[in-house]
Amino acid sequence: MLKKILFAGVAPLALTACGTLGQDAAIATAESIAVAAADQLEEAARASNPMLAEWTGPYGGVPQWQLYSLDQVDGAYAIAISDYLAEIDGIANNPDAPTYANTIDALELSGKELDRVNSIFGIYTSNLSNDEVQALDAKWSPKLSEADDKVTLNTALFQRIKTLYDNRASLGLTSQQLRVLERRYDYYVRNGANLDDAGKAKLSAYNSRLAELFSEFSSRVIKDESTYITVTEAELGGVTDDIRSAARALAEAEGLGEGKYALKNTRSIVDPVLSFSTNRDLRQRVWEDFVNRGDNGGATDTNAIIAEIVKIRADRADLLGYESHAAWRMQDTMAGTPARAMELMMKVWPAAVARVDEEVADMMVFARKDGLTEIEPWDYRFYMEKVRKAKYDLSQDELKPYFVLDNMVKGMIWSAEQLYGIKMVENTGAVPVFHPDVRTFEVTNTRTGEDIGLFYFDTYARDGKRSGAWMNSFRVGSKLTGDEPGLFTNNNNFNKPGPGEPVLISLDDTQTLWHEFGHAIHYMLVDVDYPSLIGSQRDFVEYPSQVNENWVLTRPVLDRFARHYQTGEPMPDELVAKIEASDTFNQGYETVQYLSSALVDMMLHTDPDGIVDVDAFEKQALAKIGMPEETVMRHRLPQFNHLFTSDAYSAGYYSYLWSETMDADTWAAFEEAGDPYDRATADRFRIFLLSTGNATDRAAAYREFRGRDPDVNALLKRRGFPVEE
Repeated sequence: MLKKILFAGVAPLALTACGTLGQDAAIATAESIAVAAADQLEEAARASNPMLAEWTGPYGGVPQWQLYSLDQVDGAYAIAISDYLAEIDGIANNPDAPTYANTIDALELSGKELDRVNSIFGIYTSNLSNDEVQALDAKWSPKLSEADDKVTLNTALFQRIKTLYDNRASLGLTSQQLRVLERRYDYYVRNGANLDDAGKAKLSAYNSRLAELFSEFSSRVIKDESTYITVTEAELGGVTDDIRSAARALAEAEGLGEGKYALKNTRSIVDPVLSFSTNRDLRQRVWEDFVNRGDNGGATDTNAIIAEIVKIRADRADLLGYESHAAWRMQDTMAGTPARAMELMMKVWPAAVARVDEEVADMMVFARKDGLTEIEPWDYRFYMEKVRKAKYDLSQDELKPYFVLDNMVKGMIWSAEQLYGIKMVENTGAVPVFHPDVRTFEVTNTRTGEDIGLFYFDTYARDGKRSGAWMNSFRVGSKLTGDEPGLFTNNNNFNKPGPGEPVLISLDDTQTLWHEFGHAIHYMLVDVDYPSLIGSQRDFVEYPSQVNENWVLTRPVLDRFARHYQTGEPMPDELVAKIEASDTFNQGYETVQYLSSALVDMMLHTDPDGIVDVDAFEKQALAKIGMPEETVMRHRLPQFNHLFTSDAYSAGYYSYLWSETMDADTWAAFEEAGDPYDRATADRFRIFLLSTGNATDRAAAYREFRGRDPDVNALLKRRGFPVEE
């Protein structure tokens, strides 16, 4: 692509330089000169662009963040995409007969340069976004989609894969080689390799447009989350000191003046305000701003974008021969079909709704004393805390002084070392980072003595960083790629404290911290032969991270790391007992919030036509399942990043519940062993489920670990719901 552009620029000059030759000779010479000049220009562009350079330094090479800038993105993507497609053409048009080495191995090793550029720019879009980043993302997302389609829809390439697939029984393949070949063949078929030329062109147009829409959706939601509500100190009755401090710091940064506070429109601010603010009007304002992100009718409204995404997804599924987008997306999942996912969700939904009714009844005792006749969604968390205090003499605010972020980080690392032999030593300052707040840790395997790699920890919320928490990786090793050290990141959105102040986080935030680290543990322990076997199926990938949450409240962690930020004393036994007694408290609310989002996702994407009025559909879907009016979806459609910033979680948000079914049953195995750090159980979990990536069938791997399929009753019991007979 880049070379064609350069050729067009230098060819006329070359032809002029050859004017004394015959016409044919002049043209041939001009073309030769032009190609050589284009090659030189491309090499010069490559050499001068740090984003294209192989990573240098320790741990097998790390991104050199100090060298990167946004003005390098265009050139980096132009060259990296061109190089990747040239690699693919070389594989597809190899004159030698297809072999596993010259086709599948070659594909597994292709695109490393583009992977590096994607990793770097991915940090800009997720952690360092601004208007320029969003414009670049909007420009290159459809080009990347187009490049992916040129690979998947390459007829010659697919024919080579198909030849190997058709003859796979006679190739003498290892089990992992066979799985790579079968999964790659299935992927190409599912993604249009058998379409005719007209169908391929239509599919590519769909994918390109979706890429544009995903980028725009993300941009609009980030802008809505960058807003804030300005309040005075008098309006902050009941709001905890850490939230006040964060609000004051933001107000000062925004130059709002003395006595002003700014409440950011993000969950890390909103949830504590809803839990503790005694100002009902403020709770309503904060709640309405938060749940209406993307649904304000202005420049950040996402409804039309969602409608177009849903329609294109339905049309694409039809083109590919599937009944719906959900049916297409679920081909490579453990659940397999939308019906199986819905079956699991509906086993849990009625019990969750019934529990909400009980929780509301408990809250009304306190709400009536305040003159209320009903609980509104902005009241739920506030009165939930009153019930918690009355029933268990426990408040989330009472727990926060014991959950100091630095101590919890130490705790999660200590826990991983006890279970899996993962040792982490902080080395912040030893390698370049993409933001001054990022900490780094060297990771080693104490069982084998091997270097695992480097862990980046991006802790705090800031403008331009997307909400929520997530893990990603810049590189994960495999046997084919030489088992190079991995580069892993965890990203959270805790409120950055004032100078010298500790970071106090809630129990829920602590569990989120450990959840994301569970993803990192999974990738740190993966030991497979091929890069494409590193990741997992969508409804398995949340499982290891959800399992890791269980160790937060184990006594060894609480005794060592849950220490009061002022006194240094460990959490007292009576407070631990209160936490344990309230273990199933508020599970109706938590389950309904999550599960309503998952059910609406599946209902939206099982519609074969895909024609939808987004707000109306959401209301109708919630009415159909009997959504309690006292609460709201955890992610309303207009801000549902999981669904509309990529295809990754579309028709797949159910996967958290699917994974939690395995998680609850896995934790039961540790309970049966009588020790949360039982090494034999941890070893089986690591060997059969974590280290294998996607090298084996995930359901079969679970049966190897547990001796049977997961038991849904473990999930119901955990949430305090009636178990199945």
